[in-house]
Amino acid sequence: MSSNAATREVAEDFSPFLKIYTDGTYERLIESPYFPPVLKDPTSGVSSKDVTDVTPPVRIFLPEITDPNQKLPILIQFHSGGFMVGSIFSAVDFKYLNAMSSATKTLIVAVEYPLVPEQLLPAAYEDSEAAVKWVCSHALEKTQTKKDPWISTHGDFSKIFLQGDSSGANVSYNLAMRFSSIPLPGNLKISGILVTHPGFCGSIPIGGDFEGDIHDNPIYRMWAYSFPNCPGGIDSPFFNPFAVDDASLSAMGCSKLLVAVAENDIGKARGLAFAEKMKKCGYPGSVEIVVSYGEGHCFHVFDPHGENAKILFGKFSEFINSEKTREDKGSWRRILLGMIHQCKILITSYSCCCNKSVKRRIHDGGLCTM
Repeated sequence: MSSNAATREVAEDFSPFLKIYTDGTYERLIESPYFPPVLKDPTSGVSSKDVTDVTPPVRIFLPEITDPNQKLPILIQFHSGGFMVGSIFSAVDFKYLNAMSSATKTLIVAVEYPLVPEQLLPAAYEDSEAAVKWVCSHALEKTQTKKDPWISTHGDFSKIFLQGDSSGANVSYNLAMRFSSIPLPGNLKISGILVTHPGFCGSIPIGGDFEGDIHDNPIYRMWAYSFPNCPGGIDSPFFNPFAVDDASLSAMGCSKLLVAVAENDIGKARGLAFAEKMKKCGYPGSVEIVVSYGEGHCFHVFDPHGENAKILFGKFSEFINSEKTREDKGSWRRILLGMIHQCKILITSYSCCCNKSVKRRIHDGGLCTM
């Protein structure tokens, strides 16, 4: 922050992320100082390194392995921050991705996509697409792009997943839609996407995620500034999956989908509605829903060693390593019976004790899957 920041006139205030001033300067309110990678983390055993001579730059996390030729699922990751803040090179993301790589036993390629206002959207989508193509190009025998030995040696190109948090979840969703119509290098396929606390919105509220005039909503204002020429505005297919027809959604370019939401996240209802729409639109892949109870938006990013984060990472690992790609319709009766049984337990717990912590412990460690 410069010394005259207090005297400058604010043109756009996107607190707590960003302020734009009338003189054309800006102030990023959440800084992401560089935190270096570690060849082998003493606690997790995960090794990490930066690859900065590709566009966009990436940071790779490799979990501890016993076989020098061991193949691992590849998880291409997109960070949170409303397209305005955040960095894969920060201490927050290092701790988060280090823990997730260890828990899921995946080779994580985290993408440093460009931020607003340095580059307006769709730059973040375009660079993220380039990153996915770069990873996939490692499966080719000959390529004009530089290959990374960790990806070439340890990446299982039959198991490529996209994962993102908040705005990063928006990126992973949009890339999956994009790859339904364009080929990837080597004709590789995206095995699945993990849409975590997705950054979606629209002009019609869902579950009370906003009130009043949408034009006064901070999320609307951020989107309008970040993508000023976006056709459809807040109801663009980039930002509102409910603006996409069922035929297009059903062709999403991945074999399965996981949608994770948090109980105390204002976007929970919209995320759940998106998952239900995917189940009903004709999408042939499986759709899994994970709800983290007692938690807020992106809790696992900021507390990756918390109990509920560990449980969430466990669900990620099951999803990534499972061969299931279609809904088992016969399982819904078992799920329904399980939910009824769970409700009985909760009612009993409330009758004997009003302590919320009892409810959390009984309710599957604070997390429920559907």
